Amino acid sequence: MTNALVLAGGGVAGIAWELGVLRGIADADPALAEQVLAVDLIVGTSAGSSVAAQITSGVPLDELYAAQLRPESAEIEIDVDMEKLWADYGAALGGVSSPEEARRRVGTLALAAQTVDPAVRLAAIDARLPVKRWPERDVRLPVVDAETGEAVIFTPGSGVALVDAVAASCAVPGVWPPVAINGRRFVDGGVRSITNADLAAGADRVLIIQPVLEGTPQPWGDLDAEIAALAPAKVHVISADQASVDAFGTNLLSPATRAPSARAGRAVGESHGKAVAALWS
Repeated sequence: MTNALVLAGGGVAGIAWELGVLRGIADADPALAEQVLAVDLIVGTSAGSSVAAQITSGVPLDELYAAQLRPESAEIEIDVDMEKLWADYGAALGGVSSPEEARRRVGTLALAAQTVDPAVRLAAIDARLPVKRWPERDVRLPVVDAETGEAVIFTPGSGVALVDAVAASCAVPGVWPPVAINGRRFVDGGVRSITNADLAAGADRVLIIQPVLEGTPQPWGDLDAEIAALAPAKVHVISADQASVDAFGTNLLSPATRAPSARAGRAVGESHGKAVAALWS
């Protein structure tokens, strides 16, 4: 049996929340959490790419979770008007005829945006990674070429540094700078899909963790269609509850969301313990 873990995007809050969910599963059943962490395949998008890099680093989950509760952080505090950002996306996407065109338009927006210095952003991403090298695991981190709209999947065999791959997958268009790799510039893998769960096709059991309320429409991608593409796999989705959304606040990218989001995720993870055990049975 092949097991897969899908970790969706969701900003700094999403990183903390997903680590909290995994910690909560460990509260419910430590052995079960070990099975989840030892999956054959991990798909990590944006925030999920950071979590994927952390949980495959060899650092114990307890330590990764505890780090989210500490006030000190290398994350960059940035004041993002999320309502305006979504409006900008909406304006860029008016009249698009294909997913590729949509990705190109968002990439164009990202390339034109005034953001922090790329080196400053890369340093913040580097600080997230306890280990700077790829694990000897099947880890898939989706990104999007900002100029062509092509979706690219970085893996341990791609010849790309882990910190660059994670930075690219986390490069929210209009907020963070596109990441230059081998002469191309890449933006957030969430521009293809916030979950990219279809990249786990072929697995027998798939656990999807997404820091949004169940049923929330994705700006890009379609989770229902992605789950259908996983058939005949057994699938379980862990979504945020209202307490988690309240913890995220209005700016998912703020470091101030880390501790409350981690605690909210922990409660959600524990509540899904039996369902995850049934998935793994």
